[in-house]
Amino acid sequence: MLIGNVKLDWLGHSSFKITNKKVIYIDPYNVPPEEKADIILITHSHSDHCSVEDIKEIVRDGTIILIPPDCQSKLSDIQCVNVHLVKPGKKIGALGIIIEAVPAYNINKNFHEKANEWVGYIINIDGKRIYHAGDTDFIPEMKELKNIDVAMLPVGGKYTMDAAEAAKAANAIKPKVAVPMHYGSVVGSEEDAKKFKKLCNVEVEIMEH
Repeated sequence: MLIGNVKLDWLGHSSFKITNKKVIYIDPYNVPPEEKADIILITHSHSDHCSVEDIKEIVRDGTIILIPPDCQSKLSDIQCVNVHLVKPGKKIGALGIIIEAVPAYNINKNFHEKANEWVGYIINIDGKRIYHAGDTDFIPEMKELKNIDVAMLPVGGKYTMDAAEAAKAANAIKPKVAVPMHYGSVVGSEEDAKKFKKLCNVEVEIMEH
């Protein structure tokens, strides 16, 4: 998927690769052998999002990794990387790309508690704003998001919002394109993605991987 000059690849589950002049991975999990990362963004410490085995496969000397504090110990044996701790509301400039950490949490379940300060990300790259929601429900903070070009939203239910809730989130955020994620491996199915598309008032792209 191309957004201007920015290439977006879905690698399955919640994992994406963003390619422009730099290569950015978000929550790499069970990814095939891929090109090395300039930047890796981790939303929270669950093993299907902070997968040390996958991170080891794609890092190189100097790779920048953004993580919430409770992920730090998991990465202790990965050498020669540049780790930055994030929490909701923090902005970091990395290789000319502004990355904003935004809240991600559950409202009516306890898998992702607000107190954990886990995150989603907005990546400002080549004039585009790409939002990866992380593992979250439809939270009030989403209504404050502005000028989003692409919103990647979990639709699988159980641990995150389901397709109907995700569609409400997409309709509130009003991105140019919404992309369903967090289905097809750990939880959820392609039916969830199709239901999400049907309920959205914005353009939806169901990506292949």
